[in-house]
Amino acid sequence: MAPLDPEDAKLVTLARGAMARATASSGAAVRDLDGRTYAGAPVALEALGLTALQVAVATALSSGAAGFEAAVLVGGGSGDAGLAALAEVSPTAVVIHTDLRGEPLDA
Repeated sequence: MAPLDPEDAKLVTLARGAMARATASSGAAVRDLDGRTYAGAPVALEALGLTALQVAVATALSSGAAGFEAAVLVGGGSGDAGLAALAEVSPTAVVIHTDLRGEPLDA
């Protein structure tokens, strides 16, 4: 796989940072249509359960994002519920899956 461009590499860094701060098994970050970035880690409460990507998408949308250019999912799977949320808002957004070290996985 080709190296990530600097803007996508920034998303990987943000996602890994969110994952580390929350001591979580995954992390995610998104870039909106204006170039703003948002990161998230999973939430696992009895009353609320969200994947890292759901958190990042919800944070962006609640901050006024109209759509997304790209998303990075670190340590998450192809069944992540956040992918459906991302596709609902921006079906053409680029999604990059990485391993826990932030290395892109083959599509």
